[in-house]
Amino acid sequence: MSNVICVDGPAASGKSTVSKLVAKRTGYLYVDSGALYRIVTWLALEAEIDTSSSEAVAEFVRRVRVDFTTREGRVAYEVRGEEPGDRIRTPNINAHVSPVSAVPEVRALVTGWLRGMRSLGNLVVEGRDIGSVVFPESPNRFYLDADPEERARRRLKEDVAKGFADKGAVEKVKESILNRDKIDSTRKTAPLMIPEGAMRIDTTELSIDEVAEKIVSNIK
Repeated sequence: MSNVICVDGPAASGKSTVSKLVAKRTGYLYVDSGALYRIVTWLALEAEIDTSSSEAVAEFVRRVRVDFTTREGRVAYEVRGEEPGDRIRTPNINAHVSPVSAVPEVRALVTGWLRGMRSLGNLVVEGRDIGSVVFPESPNRFYLDADPEERARRRLKEDVAKGFADKGAVEKVKESILNRDKIDSTRKTAPLMIPEGAMRIDTTELSIDEVAEKIVSNIK
């Protein structure tokens, strides 16, 4: 059994950037669990599956194949021999990933993938149910959060940089984030929650370096 550091939190709470830095400082492999749900969503849309139908998604996911390898300090995902890249991070994927990730069969598949990655080495895994469902036995579980306004500013900055939004769309982004929070926290299977015993860190006024240091200094 390898060591697993779990970093959970809502959208734009800083968990991705922080987890990458923690992985770099500890020498662990960085794992982006959210990308797996995005890959499933991308493939479902590509196959013209009705993502609002849990039955259709459950049937489709049985045919999904993703390969895993280690690359540059992270666990990389490949579909048909290549990494999806920004194709899984478009506004269209953002709009469909919540209902897809709420399907029990999808969550079971991704949970199995994540647990299997322990054979690759020590892991820093970020997501929404990592410490509560995927690796509840890990002594190193952290939950990052931030004010909705700050999270919206962070997400907008990312979207503007990628050409997905304009600088004046902060309220629209905030609405999207809060809607995602509601869906993730109220779904029946593996809802977004603060894992029991996890350390909660409010990142609103902290730098990425400060948050990473809090995690590294509290690793058991």
